[in-house]
Amino acid sequence: MLLVLIVLSVFATVTAVAIGVRKRSGASAMESRIQDFRSRSAVGYEDEVDLDRPFVERVLRPGVEGIARAMASVLPASVLADLQKQLIMAGNPMKLNAYVAFWAVCMVLFGGLALMIFVTLPGDLLLQKLGMAVVFASVGWLAPRMWLKGKVKAKQKAVLRALPDGLDLITTCVEAGLGLDAALSRVAEKSSGPLADDITRTLRDMAMGKLRRDALAELGERNGVEELSNFINSVIQAEQLGVGIAQVLRVQSEQLRTKRRQRAEQAAHEAPIKMLFPLVLFIFPAFLLVILGPAAIRISDTLMK
Repeated sequence: MLLVLIVLSVFATVTAVAIGVRKRSGASAMESRIQDFRSRSAVGYEDEVDLDRPFVERVLRPGVEGIARAMASVLPASVLADLQKQLIMAGNPMKLNAYVAFWAVCMVLFGGLALMIFVTLPGDLLLQKLGMAVVFASVGWLAPRMWLKGKVKAKQKAVLRALPDGLDLITTCVEAGLGLDAALSRVAEKSSGPLADDITRTLRDMAMGKLRRDALAELGERNGVEELSNFINSVIQAEQLGVGIAQVLRVQSEQLRTKRRQRAEQAAHEAPIKMLFPLVLFIFPAFLLVILGPAAIRISDTLMK
C-alpha cells in the first residue's frame, strides 16, 4: 500500500512539472509571436502612422528645426549663449531653436523685400534703392533682437514693481517666526507675476536638493535686476556670517522702499520734458490753426477786395 502511494505521488509530481513546462513554453511562444507581429506592424505601416500625424508635426516642426540648426551652425557660440541668457531673463517665451528659426525667417523675409525693392525701382534711383535695401535688411536683423530685449525689460520692470511688496511680506513672515523657505513659499502663494513664478522655481530647485545659496544665486541671474541681486547677496552673506536674517530683511526692505520713492520722483521730474515733444509736434500746431485760422481768412478776404 505504501509502495502504491509513493508511485502515485511521483507520477502526479512528474505530470504537474510537465504541464507547467508546456504552459510556460506555450506562453513564451505566444509572447514571441505577439512581439513579432507588433514589430512587423510598426515596420509595415510606418508611412500610414506618419500620415495620421498633424501637419504641424509632420512638416512645419521638422522645417523649423532644420532652419534653426542651419542658423545655429553659422552663429558663434558666444551669440547663442547670449541669446539663451536673454531668453531665460525674458521668462522663456520660446526655446532657443524656435527663436533662431524666427530670426532667420525675419531676415529672409525682409531681405526678400529689400531685394524686390532693389529690382523693381528704376535704375536712376540707385542711392534710394540701396538705402531702402539697407533699411529693410537692418529691420530683419534687428527686429527679433529688439523684441527679445523688450521682453527682458518688461519682465524686469514687473519684477522691480513687485519686489518691495514681496520683500515686505517676506520680512513680516520671518519676524513672525517662519523660516526663509516658508516665507518665500508664502510670497509665491499670495502673489502672482514673474517674481512669484521665479520664486516657485527656486523653491522647487531647493526641494530637489540644490543648495539654498545656489538656488538664490540662479534666481538673481534669471532676472538681472540689481535690487534683487543685492537682496540675494545680503541674504547669502547673512547666512554665511551667522547674522540674524530678520534684521537684514528689514534693512533691505527699507532700502527698496526708498529707491522706489526716488524712482517715482525722478519720473515726475522727467514728465514735463517728455511732454514737450508731443506738445510741440501735435498740440501747438492745432492751437495755432484754431487761433490764427479765422484771422488769416479775414486778411485774405480783405486783400481780395
